[in-house]
Amino acid sequence: MNLHAARVAGLALAIGIAAIGAVQAQDAVAAAKADLDKYTAIPTFEAPGEAFDAKACTAGQRIMQVPASSAVPFVSTIANGMAAIAKEIGIEYQIWENQGQPTQWVQGLEFGTSNKFDLIDLLAGADPRALVAQIKAARDAGAIVTASHLTGYEQEVPGGLTASIPINYKQAGKLIAQWAIVKSGGKANALVLVTNEVLSTDSMMAGIKEAFDAAPESKFTVVNVSIPDWATKIQSNVQSAVIADPTINYILPIYDGMNQFVVPALTITGASDRVKIATFNGTPFVLDMIQNGQVEMDVGENLDWIAYGMLDAQMRLLCGLPPVTDPKIPLLIFDANNAATAGTPAEVSKGYGDAYVAGYKALWKL
Repeated sequence: MNLHAARVAGLALAIGIAAIGAVQAQDAVAAAKADLDKYTAIPTFEAPGEAFDAKACTAGQRIMQVPASSAVPFVSTIANGMAAIAKEIGIEYQIWENQGQPTQWVQGLEFGTSNKFDLIDLLAGADPRALVAQIKAARDAGAIVTASHLTGYEQEVPGGLTASIPINYKQAGKLIAQWAIVKSGGKANALVLVTNEVLSTDSMMAGIKEAFDAAPESKFTVVNVSIPDWATKIQSNVQSAVIADPTINYILPIYDGMNQFVVPALTITGASDRVKIATFNGTPFVLDMIQNGQVEMDVGENLDWIAYGMLDAQMRLLCGLPPVTDPKIPLLIFDANNAATAGTPAEVSKGYGDAYVAGYKALWKL
């Protein structure tokens, strides 16, 4: 083969490889869009287990809850919701208010143990792996110890807990990544904001990686910020990143409470038009940000539905029923097309329908 023929063959090969890559990118976008479309309808109620007489079998029992941080609106809303539902049933439900410090989680567990609560719950991020000794002491004293809204379906029960009440974190992570991939035409360059000390982050990152692995022309980088540092470090990290790399087109804060610090960073750097935000949780103030054009998408969970679902799983344990491995908490995508269904301003748990309220009351024989 002469030099000219070799060059022609090489060019043909390069064109062929590029064509294959373009087809793969198009296929990735189509598959991602098909997945996203499954999460746009008002969810229906699905029972996570058999019906039981919740009021009768929990009579006289007490629950202590240790949330990840009372300063995070998503977490505090669920905590308060669970306490309100428990009160209706007749369960004493006490919340250990804290600011996300592990020493405060230790104090909460120790208080629950010494005061002989029947069940102690770690909610939405208080990490059992840092509390192994306290969990063992609580269980040795006769308490059931759970972690709610902490692990994904595929993760093992950590830290010696009695049970972990999981959420489909992996799918939530996959959806926010797929959104960026679809909206960028398969060419997402995303900055992913994570909090590594929260166990659910591992599950969400598994979903994000799965989505990006299927999209050959998309990529992402990760920045880790601990919960106590959100207010002081998220904004500066985002500002630095979007200035250093002007091709970044998406920010993916995996917990939407982060957005109160992301949006100012994009405003200050003048990057709001080119950099969009896709996130997870469905906290009302972030749904307001969608309506205001500051956030593009939020994979929402009905916080009231979560409160019902987590309490359902806890009561089943108190009643001697099998642990819940899937509490059937649905996900719903909010964007500019439907964010107003959550109210203006957005309200907690609005926009998801209310089938779950009657569903749980029937499930609990109330």
